[in-house]
Amino acid sequence: MGVVDYLASLNDGNLSSGEITLSDGTPAILLVNPTKIECGIAEQGEEYIVVLHTHEGESKLVVDLMPHSKLRMVQLSLAAAECRCELRQQTGSQSSIISIAVEGGKLDYTVDLNGSYANSSLRSAFIAGDKEQVKVGVRVNHNVSDCNSFSLVKGVAGGEAVGEFEGMVYVATDAQRTDAVQTSRNIVIGDTARIQTKPQLEIYADDVKCSHGATVGQLDSEAVLYMRQRGLSLQQAKRLQIEGFVSDIVFGSQQFGEYMAGELTAKLEKI
Repeated sequence: MGVVDYLASLNDGNLSSGEITLSDGTPAILLVNPTKIECGIAEQGEEYIVVLHTHEGESKLVVDLMPHSKLRMVQLSLAAAECRCELRQQTGSQSSIISIAVEGGKLDYTVDLNGSYANSSLRSAFIAGDKEQVKVGVRVNHNVSDCNSFSLVKGVAGGEAVGEFEGMVYVATDAQRTDAVQTSRNIVIGDTARIQTKPQLEIYADDVKCSHGATVGQLDSEAVLYMRQRGLSLQQAKRLQIEGFVSDIVFGSQQFGEYMAGELTAKLEKI
């Protein structure tokens, strides 16, 4: 069962936006191919939002997190959509986003930490093949003191695909005791695919702990050889290594891991 069939099964076989209950009993809001939505989470409230893109098109989602509220969001892009997400977080709020894209497109995330002790976490993975183009942008604005942010974006490109990551962590003058991490890790398969990565820091406070890093590499040839010596084909060995590379993000959401793994396997067979 793929992720589309799974989500439809939670809504009497209909794939449409609305309230759903995940298989583990977690209540959630499903947004299917949204165009423009603005919503808020009340003080000390909690929401689980699932965003599914099955068609190309533009999408914008804006979420206001009131003090001490919590947001969990899973964004699944099965088409080359252009998706923009903006979070505006107040004191003590927490956001956690898992984003997976398997068909190209553009994903853009902006997080404004406007209240002290707010916390933001973003984990994203994209898989691109053929002549697909994928662009992921992440900007986290630390506007006040004592906030934490974590961003991890992993990319895989094969064929003649082009991947791009552009990140920015902005730390305002008054945003003392900021703790921010931004990382981009990527694998390029073959000689014709490309991934460009540009994590950046813009810091105006002096009492901060911020780091950023980026890597672009090939598959581990020794690991591929090891698996082939044990009877796996070249394609199987590559697929297993890539699946292992992105598994922490794909399975970051327990409710969707096994279904997204199926989408991932189908995609890798085309690269």
